[in-house]
Amino acid sequence: MAQDTRANAAQVLGEVIAGKSLNQVLPAALATVSPRDRGLLQELCYGSLRQAPRLQGVLRQLLQKPLREKDRDVQGLLLCGLYQLDAMRVPDHAAVSATVGATRALNKGWAKGLSNAVLRRYQRERESLLAALTESERAAHPPWLYAAIRAQWPEQAEEILAANNAAPPMTLRINAARIDRDSYLALLTEANIQAHPGLLSDQAIYLQSAVDVADLPGFDDGLVSVQDEAAQLAAALLAARPGDRILDACAAPGGKTCHILELLQPGSAELIATDADPRRLERVEESLQRLQLQASVRIMDASQPPADLEPGFDRILVDAPCSASGVIRRHPDIKLLRRQADIGSFARQQSAILAGLWPLLKPGGRLLYASCSILTEENDAVIDELLQRNNDTTVLPIPQNWGSATRHGRQLLPARDKPDGLFYALLQKQ
Repeated sequence: MAQDTRANAAQVLGEVIAGKSLNQVLPAALATVSPRDRGLLQELCYGSLRQAPRLQGVLRQLLQKPLREKDRDVQGLLLCGLYQLDAMRVPDHAAVSATVGATRALNKGWAKGLSNAVLRRYQRERESLLAALTESERAAHPPWLYAAIRAQWPEQAEEILAANNAAPPMTLRINAARIDRDSYLALLTEANIQAHPGLLSDQAIYLQSAVDVADLPGFDDGLVSVQDEAAQLAAALLAARPGDRILDACAAPGGKTCHILELLQPGSAELIATDADPRRLERVEESLQRLQLQASVRIMDASQPPADLEPGFDRILVDAPCSASGVIRRHPDIKLLRRQADIGSFARQQSAILAGLWPLLKPGGRLLYASCSILTEENDAVIDELLQRNNDTTVLPIPQNWGSATRHGRQLLPARDKPDGLFYALLQKQ
């Protein structure tokens, strides 16, 4: 990675444009810059990606011909430059100068004149360039996703689109086995961290501004974790009881796993946490260790459970792999990486997982299906298929009135300074 922060951001964006996830490439880039520059690097990467479809629409008008694939880093640099002019408090002349200067760190001296010309022209012609954008570009969303949101959530579409383009709140989950919420709020006040309680989860706390977890009182001692309030609803909906045998399928990174255990007396239930990705399972084990919780952790493809996994689970949580269309603000690279065809692929995977796990549930047992998608194809439609395939399945009502009721569950939609967009459906085996 280059030593120049903007060049670093350009390289990260170039890798994302090439198909890698932000989670894959950003950590290595952050390790190469000084601590004081890490905030700037993150802002350049996350902000540019949140606005990427819009900025790409502008760049399309400013370039006489598309850049070559090997020059994705230059494209990334231009997106960073446009983002600075558009949304950051950096003075325009400083943003242009720093962006043009980063071409040296990229060893792309030929792009110096191009970068200067593109950014200067944007300064002069901003209004006409923005006026020429398509509807989806103005909304900073890929066309297929923009159309899906408009079609499926017409009344809420504007709020969803705005939330997807904004930074998410930092939300905490207190460890109810160790401390109550009021006591932890008092610890935050002592640490000069402003916060307020959530409305949907009894363990949720919203911070007014994001902080490093190292600054959170008792984080290393397991008093608190970082988890969105919508995700915190899973443990309460699953309603595991002492003596239950619990399977948390697709468990990584472990937030819901740990929350389930925090709400139970230590050792009162058996929980098995599984995931197909061994590297992501390491994060589950790290969280269990930090929070001083006990669970069995094993690698497993949930669509094909191994023969040695005995059936008869009282509770199964399926936090299904999905498009993540409800958490775009946390993973803005989705706007560039996800394709419309991926939705059908995820739906087939989700159906296969439910087909693999349903036989493991005991009669009278409950399965909670969760996804961080706001698209019907990955939610109600997947439950439709399970109901058609099994005549021993009952959909239980979710008594809470948060979000929107759907055919089979409830849907939270992303909103500014509020929970992420998650879907839940609660099923019982007759």
